[in-house]
Amino acid sequence: MSAAGDNPLDWRCCPRCGGRWEAEPGAAGGRCAACGWRFTLYPGVGVAVILRDASGRVLLGRRAGGRRAGLWCIPCGRVEWGEDVRAAARREFAEETGLEVDLLGVYEVHSNFHDPDRLTVGIWFTGRIVGGELYLRDGELSELGWFDPAEPPPLAFPTDALVLERLASEGRGQ
Repeated sequence: MSAAGDNPLDWRCCPRCGGRWEAEPGAAGGRCAACGWRFTLYPGVGVAVILRDASGRVLLGRRAGGRRAGLWCIPCGRVEWGEDVRAAARREFAEETGLEVDLLGVYEVHSNFHDPDRLTVGIWFTGRIVGGELYLRDGELSELGWFDPAEPPPLAFPTDALVLERLASEGRGQ
């Protein structure tokens, strides 16, 4: 990008031609006054699969690295360019847990603002196991465990807390 940073609102020069960059108020983007090229930041898409056991507990993973290392999350990941969201959810879940799942439906959709430099939209699917074996597969998680959604361990993401709160309230018949 530009020496001014990755946010087009901070750019001074066009990354294509070096012309004067004009930020567009109200949007995370702008345009070049010289060549007319436009660029806008859009949120990425994250996917997660909610898997419950016969007791209603939810499978969570402890994050192995990054800023949220040691905290727990519903197994999740990002949709790759050109990838279907459902295929991404199945792929990410298998990569992190070793389990193959069928998706039963969309459970929740949230905007994730916990990382202001990398905004995402998260889609949580419900799933059921159709194959594989539970094990730590790709190294992104350091531990897997089943938890009561009403009593989760310390969570990495505030939106996972919202999903677990909903699961817990449904479990109580509310």
